[in-house]
Amino acid sequence: MNNFTGKALAGFLNERELLDNWLDQHLAVSLRRGLTTEAEMRSQFVRFMEVFLDTLRSSDTLDANRPEWESVRVRLGEISEQRTRQGFTPVETAAFVFSLKQPLYTQFRVAFGDDMTALADANWSINLLLDALGLYTTEVFQRSREATIARQREELLELSTPVVELWEGILALPLVGTLDSARTQVVMESLLQRIVETGAAVAIIDITGVPTVDTLVAQHLMKTVAAARLMGTDCIISGIRPQIALTVVHLGVDLSGITTRASLSDAFVVALRIAQASSPGIRARSS
Repeated sequence: MNNFTGKALAGFLNERELLDNWLDQHLAVSLRRGLTTEAEMRSQFVRFMEVFLDTLRSSDTLDANRPEWESVRVRLGEISEQRTRQGFTPVETAAFVFSLKQPLYTQFRVAFGDDMTALADANWSINLLLDALGLYTTEVFQRSREATIARQREELLELSTPVVELWEGILALPLVGTLDSARTQVVMESLLQRIVETGAAVAIIDITGVPTVDTLVAQHLMKTVAAARLMGTDCIISGIRPQIALTVVHLGVDLSGITTRASLSDAFVVALRIAQASSPGIRARSS
């Protein structure tokens, strides 16, 4: 069996012909169109082909994990991340590499002629390299997509915890959905930041949109109230429905140290009194 080096295989290849055949092959097996223009796609192919052939011509190894192939992995990473943003699937992204096999085989077949052993060895060697690079694109694609999902989750958390100023000195934090540890952290950070910005005397935490209140949710609420109090802001919890009141009593959760009201409007009346007491100017403007 021949042990082909990158340098040896590169000598059998015609770059321009290889690039054109590769692009045609990829377009023939592409599952979808319209995610990018043909010009953008060709740019990806040209960028990869340049670094791929440069590395092949200078490398004694076809092991994609070796340092010699670092520049190829970096370029593939860039293209994989770009394709993630463009909406390609993992299969379509891996096909970017795997579709290069047929054009390479075609040129090797011409170069080796009737020497089927050499052809098989060359094809086997290059296929191992492309398989490794194809798997690498899938790994990068997955990491990129997970990072995108994590970023979108954080953005949704921030959007789902708006802190609004109802009145001078009065903030409201309407909560909708489940209150878990991650969201509680965002809630506290958002509320404390707005307290710093506005110097609010009162914050109303409205849980009308929270479907259930268990021990964990109650603990998260109390942590949020405690954090606000450390900033010098009183807290009122509104939206205490009969079912929630019964659940809290049944769980033995002590909310006696926190002002609670059944509705946001009731809580606002109490908050206005507190805010007026802390700032006579508010009383004058509201009267």
